[in-house]
Amino acid sequence: MRASVFALLALVACASWGIAGPAVAATLNPAVLPTIQSATFEVVEAKPAKDPLTYEKPLPLDLLPYQERTDKYHSIGTAFALGHNRYVTAGHVLLAGVNGLWGPPALRDASGHVYAIGKIEKFSLRKDFVVFSLASPPPGDAALTVDAKPALNQVVYAVGNALGTGVVIRDGLYTSDTPEQQDGQWKWMRFSAAASPGNSGGPLLDKDGKVIGVVLMKSANENLNYALPISEVLNAPDNLAVMDKRLPYGFDLFDSMLSNVLKAQFALPLDFAQFSASYQKVMDDFADGQLKALLAKESAKLFPNGEGSSELLHGMPSMGDFPTLITRNSSGTWALAGRSGGKVTLPDNGYLTPGMANHTFLFHLRKPDSISAKKLYGDPVMLMDTLLKTGFVKRRIGPERVQVTSLGKPTQDTLYTDRWQRHWQVRVWPMPYVNARVITFALPVPDGYAVMMRILPAGYVHDYMINLQAIADFAFVTYDGTLAQWKDFLGNTALLPGAFQHIHIGIDYGHRFSYASQRLSFDFTPTLQKIDPQSLLTLGFTYADDHGKVTWDVGDVWLAASASDHYWVNVARNVMPSPDLDDSYQSEWKKLLQHRHPYDGVVIDGDDTTKIMRVVDVPAGVKPGVLYTAYYDAEGSHPQAEMKTKLDLLMKNLRVMEH
Repeated sequence: MRASVFALLALVACASWGIAGPAVAATLNPAVLPTIQSATFEVVEAKPAKDPLTYEKPLPLDLLPYQERTDKYHSIGTAFALGHNRYVTAGHVLLAGVNGLWGPPALRDASGHVYAIGKIEKFSLRKDFVVFSLASPPPGDAALTVDAKPALNQVVYAVGNALGTGVVIRDGLYTSDTPEQQDGQWKWMRFSAAASPGNSGGPLLDKDGKVIGVVLMKSANENLNYALPISEVLNAPDNLAVMDKRLPYGFDLFDSMLSNVLKAQFALPLDFAQFSASYQKVMDDFADGQLKALLAKESAKLFPNGEGSSELLHGMPSMGDFPTLITRNSSGTWALAGRSGGKVTLPDNGYLTPGMANHTFLFHLRKPDSISAKKLYGDPVMLMDTLLKTGFVKRRIGPERVQVTSLGKPTQDTLYTDRWQRHWQVRVWPMPYVNARVITFALPVPDGYAVMMRILPAGYVHDYMINLQAIADFAFVTYDGTLAQWKDFLGNTALLPGAFQHIHIGIDYGHRFSYASQRLSFDFTPTLQKIDPQSLLTLGFTYADDHGKVTWDVGDVWLAASASDHYWVNVARNVMPSPDLDDSYQSEWKKLLQHRHPYDGVVIDGDDTTKIMRVVDVPAGVKPGVLYTAYYDAEGSHPQAEMKTKLDLLMKNLRVMEH
């Protein structure tokens, strides 16, 4: 098909080629068509030899166009020859192969022959071009000639691999020049000849077939396209890769951004693997510096610092089991963000809840009862196969979307410890068919997992990884499960957060439950409430100011007799509100201080429930500004005396030790 396009063009006069465009007298000289054909190439990358993914059914590849399903290569752009084994394409076309999952970029001619890249000889990130050699160039060394000083308003021809289906020629006018956006160091050429995805890196020709520019990008708002003048390529320094470009940098949890110029260079020539490693190091180092600088810039108002943090520091912790992210809203207040979707039911009482917070996928996995915590935490394939049951990854084949059911084994499996000493299992999976990767940060919790996930272009692992590491510090997770799940979870000591070094949970079914930490301790027997494997325990973690240092610790302990019975006990930490919080916080604190209703030990009747609550007596030496409350909640209507007896049982051995 590629050869036939050029053969057809060579057989007829330009006036009859169907080259649509402005009414101009100049037309492309048919005599140059063979040279254009020989000197213009597709840029291709080999399709992966093996697909590690599993699908819900065999892929209906017969629905793809013939060329797409039979081609062993992905066509990603265009390149052209300048002679003497020098070739040019767009910088971003070459960069598509850096740290990718397809084969290295190569050139393919109109006859289907593929030529490996030899050495990268010139590169500019900002001007978006690369000059390179081929390891074994095609015979004849066909080349395009250049015109480094083209005139405005002449007819031009964009030659390129439009939409990845072969090289075509389309005409228009070279209409104007416009300064490049950063500081006007050069001018882009603007032209009206059509350009499509795949044209990037192709030559912009005049009527004599001379190269006047490199086609690079489309205008966002009008039917004009951009080319880099060929003079900028020719005059660029030899044997040097130059990066001098303003790059915006943001963080997913707040709106503030940086916009700094990346300035770096390294020596050429290098083969593609060496070039990729050098380029990746420059970009990774820049990303490291930008993230560090952005967080440092925001440090005075970055949670848990600044007035915008007060509501989370002084309010009661969320007790929901769906993970959320602490994000800063437009008013400067840090709050919990994350919306969940419908549950996916799993066998043996398991379920999976997916959701989102900004650009991060979130999941809560309640593991099936038949799977041990050790088995789940040690089997990343099981985790990802379970997440895929939500259907968030589907492969498009023509009109169909086929669900991916397994990504196979991850290529990376490590631990990351966040600021609060929580240990995240970090896994990376390849998705070769789209040249992408999946990163998961999975935090073991008593009933299964809290998971953060991103899907990213294959070459951006480091940038996404350091962002997720930073985001992990802002993940809000409640620890919830049945007592059976808690026993199983607590046995995996290497994965327990640092806070559990000072938390001791005793579970003796049918006899006694106990909880002890550096802040409080209590215990009770079944006389107060049933204690069996299906009883529930939730620890609501929050952020405590300990002598000027914010720590992550339990702020709420809640137990239920079972998931179906409304018999609950609770011990909660309450903090004196800061002056910047509104009257509702101040009023509630006064009620606590004065032991006013509902904190006075008098029953509260609700919808077929009865509740009794009171403030725990504060022993001498306890940190001022902190009060604990205890309550008991029961189904149905119960008299004051009965409820007080239950509350007294809870408070009998309840001790506050917070200093």
